[in-house]
Amino acid sequence: MVEIEKSFLEIKPDLVVVFGDINSTMAAAIVAAKLCIKIAHVEAGLRSFDSTMPEEINRIVTDRLSDYLFVTEQSALVNLKNEGVPAEKIFFTGNIMIDSLVGNLKKAQNSDILNQLKLESGKYATVTMHRPSNVDDSETLAGLFKVLSSVSKEMPVVFPCHPRTKNHIEEHGLMKDLHGDNIRMIEPLGYLDFLKLQSGSRIVLTDSGGVQEETTYLGIPCVTMRENTERPVTVDIGSNILCGSDPNRIINVTNEILSGTVKDCEVPQLWDGQTAGRIVDILKTEMTF
Repeated sequence: MVEIEKSFLEIKPDLVVVFGDINSTMAAAIVAAKLCIKIAHVEAGLRSFDSTMPEEINRIVTDRLSDYLFVTEQSALVNLKNEGVPAEKIFFTGNIMIDSLVGNLKKAQNSDILNQLKLESGKYATVTMHRPSNVDDSETLAGLFKVLSSVSKEMPVVFPCHPRTKNHIEEHGLMKDLHGDNIRMIEPLGYLDFLKLQSGSRIVLTDSGGVQEETTYLGIPCVTMRENTERPVTVDIGSNILCGSDPNRIINVTNEILSGTVKDCEVPQLWDGQTAGRIVDILKTEMTF
């Protein structure tokens, strides 16, 4: 916050645009608000209603301070209205992360990651885990390893491992559980390699909000290992199934998917790769420079 304040004072922006729900999102919003600089929040209004998630606090604070709130799905419109945000501040523009996906999907197909891992498209599972609720507790993490072991009996499981997840795996002595099973724990991947990996998956198991959105656009079955999601449209009409962290429940759902029981899904409204343009057009209209 100290360093970004120096930058804002030097640049003197008319507007600060912040994205998503990470710590720097909230930090930039707080600094801009204190300097009386207008704020636009992209991906506004998403709520898990779980205050133990650091991202939930970041979302609420950032939305409260923002002058322009650009939302990705209908649930966000409802949330902001219920929180008393004036309607003239809220704009339904679609999902800007899908802009990135659409813009890079063709390029990602040139990735050699499947060859490197000796994988065949449609015949492997991809896993990501990083949330404290899943990886900080040894019992919960061990239960999720039971899930990976179960899936690995059917097909290879590729696990690009977040550094904090890897630290907890080692801390809880679970590394030994990776041996003997068809589980490939690899280093985190760059965006294009991961997009290629994800788009070729038979199934994705995750606790990531962004992965829920990407799999919905790609039509890849997604099992979300969380008790809640701030992106309910991915469950309501997308390819996502919210399973909680109970390993037996996750295994049952995963087995159903692998046996061919796949839910009908569609791409949500305005997830079309044109969100950035809509946001720019609104800002041109709303702001005077």
